[in-house]
Amino acid sequence: PGLSYTWIFNNTTLDLQADSRRFVSQATGNLYLAKVEPWDVGNYTCAVSSAGAQRWVRGPPTALTLRGDGVMGEYEPKIEVRFPETTYAAKGSSVRLECFALGK
Repeated sequence: PGLSYTWIFNNTTLDLQADSRRFVSQATGNLYLAKVEPWDVGNYTCAVSSAGAQRWVRGPPTALTLRGDGVMGEYEPKIEVRFPETTYAAKGSSVRLECFALGK
């Protein structure tokens, strides 16, 4: 509760209103892309903010590239964020929330 997820594409915040193919779940932080196009290739970075803590953190960029053969193998590509439902931290301590990608 209180977390907000944003994705950054090539150092620019994704404008989800302008592109109905992209969706960020505010429940999980997952970024979904429907029908990947050549212009989707680039670096994606997850940013998580907390209004209550008045903080935000940015993960490392994750590169999305297209395969030339069109074969994805066993797993479909998806960029995903996973956080525990509740994270406890003492005031003044540090908390690390990680973003990562699955697929190719």
